[in-house]
Amino acid sequence: MKRGFSSKEVVGLTGITPRQLQWWDERGIVVPSRAGRRRLYSVDDLAEIAVIVEMRRKGFSLQRMRKIMRFLEREFSRRLVDTIRRGSDTHLLTDGKNIFLEDSAQRVVDVLKNCRQPVFSICLSDTVRQVHADIRGWRKKAQQSVMPAARSGRQRRLA
Repeated sequence: MKRGFSSKEVVGLTGITPRQLQWWDERGIVVPSRAGRRRLYSVDDLAEIAVIVEMRRKGFSLQRMRKIMRFLEREFSRRLVDTIRRGSDTHLLTDGKNIFLEDSAQRVVDVLKNCRQPVFSICLSDTVRQVHADIRGWRKKAQQSVMPAARSGRQRRLA
């Protein structure tokens, strides 16, 4: 895999403008490595830029994205890209207005309002799966109790 992407390549891959990319570097939002005067963006930098660009398209301000990134660095010593990797134990969630960080199955934190106050969630999909499993088990038991009765009636007719 390629070691670094030029600014021009990042612009082409993400749709960000060259000026935005430069400004983000100057403000410390996504800071690339340098090769002389050239900026070289890693795959992780590119992924973060793509996520930020998409969140901006969804209506989230750059200030909010910066706040999320600072929170992840301060509280979890992680970059934004670490939350979007496959197998990550933290996940960013949004309802379109707020951004939440899920760091366990029982805890979701509202990153933008009060970073210290957790929101506890209930996984309803697990409840629905359990109900479906209970229904399948109930039907299986019902079929098994009907089957012997049906067989014994058929055996009597044959005799």
